[in-house]
Amino acid sequence: MPMKRARLVGIQYAALPYRLRGGKLSILLISSRRTRRWIVPKGWPMAGRKPHEAAAVEAHEEAGVVGEIADQPLGSYRYMKEMKPGQLQAVQVLVFPLAVEGQDETFKEAGQRVAAWFRYRHAASLVAEPSLKRLILDFGDAQSTNLLIRGLRRYRTWRFRSQAGDLPI
Repeated sequence: MPMKRARLVGIQYAALPYRLRGGKLSILLISSRRTRRWIVPKGWPMAGRKPHEAAAVEAHEEAGVVGEIADQPLGSYRYMKEMKPGQLQAVQVLVFPLAVEGQDETFKEAGQRVAAWFRYRHAASLVAEPSLKRLILDFGDAQSTNLLIRGLRRYRTWRFRSQAGDLPI
């Protein structure tokens, strides 16, 4: 039986939990409960909470992490969520970086998910959504103190602007 097309676009808020150790950036990914694929903690809007606050609550409930969350998203991505068998909904996810300061051993969804730290490039290779991959890579490159990475970032910016017609080639 073919799946029905999505009619509405939902909104979710996600945290991108990260830490810097020895100048190396790592990203915390969690497994989804049903398919076990690697994702970032995310959830639906919460009454009385700002988007970044809802993302921080989800990060704690799903991975036990606490820390400083940015009040502005670093970007967004879209995916198709199966609401019921055969019913899909397009969902736009706003992603807020979360500088992890600690991780509790007990939290709401402990035992339902696997949480693991990965270097940011490896984390990007593990997620399915292309726009989330790009967000992770861009965020990681921006945090990098490596001169080669910074030079590559400047080149990408120049190339993008020149292709867009903002600069003479």
